[in-house]
Amino acid sequence: MMHPHTELRYVNKSIGYGVFATQFIPKGTIIWVLDELDQKLEESYVRSLDSNRRQQLIKYCYRDKKGRYVLCWDVARYMNHSFNPNCISTVYEFELAIQDIYPGEQLTEDYGYFNLDEPFYCLPETGSSRTKVMPDDILHFYPEWDKKATEAMKYFNQVEQPLQYLIEPKFIETVNAVAEGIRPIDSI
Repeated sequence: MMHPHTELRYVNKSIGYGVFATQFIPKGTIIWVLDELDQKLEESYVRSLDSNRRQQLIKYCYRDKKGRYVLCWDVARYMNHSFNPNCISTVYEFELAIQDIYPGEQLTEDYGYFNLDEPFYCLPETGSSRTKVMPDDILHFYPEWDKKATEAMKYFNQVEQPLQYLIEPKFIETVNAVAEGIRPIDSI
């Protein structure tokens, strides 16, 4: 589920839609959390679909650590990628703002950690030499991503968390310990 202070907006013809902040979202805020309404589809099911539906699912899904395709039920599926993202995924099935996000700013994430099936090219971005998302990006960039998540978690208990109630019970004790600085964050 997406943070309540976000909305879907049309960006342009080449990008399509994106998710934008409607109010200030401070660093350390949960901006998305996996919830029971998100669909988890087995790879065999996705492969059994006709090519049109399969391609749409692949476009709007990410792969979880069990290899399932996850289709978010809300606008979360329209979050765009960036090689300079303002949000980061965690192993605790939620994403954090890794910097302050202002009203009108698009929320972005690095798609490199979504266990993609195939590489895809992206529009060039200032400040990054990356132009292609690879299925094994997580193996190359996880130290950088873990560092950003660790820094954002320092603010976790200092900001309002309207989605905190959706954190899976199995993660709550660990998330609290990480936020309090008692233990390190688990690697993505």
